[in-house]
Amino acid sequence: MLTQRQLFLKHNAQTSTTPLLLEFVKAKGIYMYDQSGKKYMDLIAGIGVSNIGHCHQAVVNAVKEQVETYMHLMVYGEFVQSPQVNFATALAAVLPASLNCTYFVNSGTEAVEGAMKLAKRYTGRKGFIACKNAYHGSTQGAESLMESDCYSSGYGPFLPHVSFINHNNLADLAQITNETAAVFIEPIQGEAGIRVADQVYMQALKDRCTATGTLLIFDEIQSGFGRTGKMFAFEHYHIIPDVLLLAKGIGGGMPIGAFISSIEIMSVLSHSPILGHMTTFGGHPVCCAAGLATLRTLIDDGIVNEVEEKGQLFQSLLKHPSIKEIRGKGLMLAVEFNDFDTNKAIIDACIEDGLISDWFLHCSNSMRIAPPLTITTTEIKEACTIILKNVNLVTRAEN
Repeated sequence: MLTQRQLFLKHNAQTSTTPLLLEFVKAKGIYMYDQSGKKYMDLIAGIGVSNIGHCHQAVVNAVKEQVETYMHLMVYGEFVQSPQVNFATALAAVLPASLNCTYFVNSGTEAVEGAMKLAKRYTGRKGFIACKNAYHGSTQGAESLMESDCYSSGYGPFLPHVSFINHNNLADLAQITNETAAVFIEPIQGEAGIRVADQVYMQALKDRCTATGTLLIFDEIQSGFGRTGKMFAFEHYHIIPDVLLLAKGIGGGMPIGAFISSIEIMSVLSHSPILGHMTTFGGHPVCCAAGLATLRTLIDDGIVNEVEEKGQLFQSLLKHPSIKEIRGKGLMLAVEFNDFDTNKAIIDACIEDGLISDWFLHCSNSMRIAPPLTITTTEIKEACTIILKNVNLVTRAEN
């Protein structure tokens, strides 16, 4: 009989020629367990998904209750389904008044796609501007917002009328004109290696979009739901986007995304033509129930209030001559080394020691630190001990 690993290689489509091939059978809190019972500290939260940890009991209970009540009933937007209504209402309660209308989808990429259509429809314009080294997803529309590189090579041509600017560069904002439908931006760039925009730049960006009638769309698919020490990263800048994109951490481990705007802007999808945007499984009742439980847990348990301090603890402990820089906010951090080979060797050694990390698509010499927000100070100290041990081992071997 073939093993699970052999079946995986035989029947599951592969996304690389060298998958990690770790086989996990259980996950709880910040830990994942393989078939031998070995536990691994998940320092990347499933790439920003498990913000309140794996299998949080509040989410598990909400999922079980909803599964026993009903699952799929109808495509999104036709029936009044309490899980959708309750989650959308709860989101509106923690967002500014102008972000009061949510369209639920299945993923971050779908949120980007929906927002692209929304921006074209609302403004009547065709042009988009996005930042270099951004990551917005892997579908054709979302990937059109990513400057051509090795990840998009061979998949074009992509959508026309897309221009690219440098993140945090004031001079480039002149490219935003009255022909631009929207600017898509990560307030904190994720796959670029955690690049934090400064206040002056963000205010200038907002002002330029306002002056040209351009929609400002914040991609907070990685940075939202407490990851940076505030519920949403835009709160750091005291700027409200016209459209907010969420996914990853909002479902407590279940697949869900959302694009959020005002009722005025969002209403254009309902007429001329009707059904201007459709999704069969978007806003799935079980996923929305999980999302509401996740949001309530973040608020009721005061989890977000502790994130900044936990991030500072990581930064204070991870001191080593081979660490060139630590960037980020809260528990969205990048630890930079000299090159990819060093970073990869350290990451591999950490995995052997029961700690999961990885690198960034557009910044391969930096290690990702983005654990569940529920990680304790004791666990942070343990994680840093493992990382520093392997930084020492790898860099000594290199020298």
